[in-house]
Amino acid sequence: MKRVFIVHGWGGYPKEGWFPWLKKELEKKGFKVEIPAMPETAYPKINTWVSHLKKIVGAADEETFFVGHSIGCQTIMRYLETIKNKKIGGAVLVAGWVHLTDAALETDEDRKIAKPWLETPIDWNAIKKHRFAAIFSDDDPLIPLSDSKIFRSRLGAKIIIEKNKKHFSGSDNITELKSALDELLAISS
Repeated sequence: MKRVFIVHGWGGYPKEGWFPWLKKELEKKGFKVEIPAMPETAYPKINTWVSHLKKIVGAADEETFFVGHSIGCQTIMRYLETIKNKKIGGAVLVAGWVHLTDAALETDEDRKIAKPWLETPIDWNAIKKHRFAAIFSDDDPLIPLSDSKIFRSRLGAKIIIEKNKKHFSGSDNITELKSALDELLAISS
């Protein structure tokens, strides 16, 4: 059975924004879908989040798919580094990032939390064997649109640029995200 894990972002939660809609749509198509509540969501740490995801996923295989939002995308990529000899079905990365804008790093606390995520390198070569689609918004205040070029060049990801979706968060009133559904269905077919 095809499994999908939807990984929310920093400060996010399983019932936020478009996650419940995507879960319902994928379940209608026969997928088993989990949206785990990530630990210490206000203070995400790489090892804590990757370990939690690894525990939730169990044995990954080509019937395993991921959808991530924001720091959830980083979590998925860093998780994929840990399963070097296995291949998953693919991942859809929504508002994934390598860099953050000044607006995302307004406080000392934000900078402290983000620093390890920004400074710990991702092993792009170890994960590029998987299929990726990456979705960005042309008006995201937190992520430079130029990061889309990094996902294209380093992962070979299919890039989708949405209009006026900001950071695709529940607070941005994004309650459905058809492009994420469409890309996951394309990757999994």
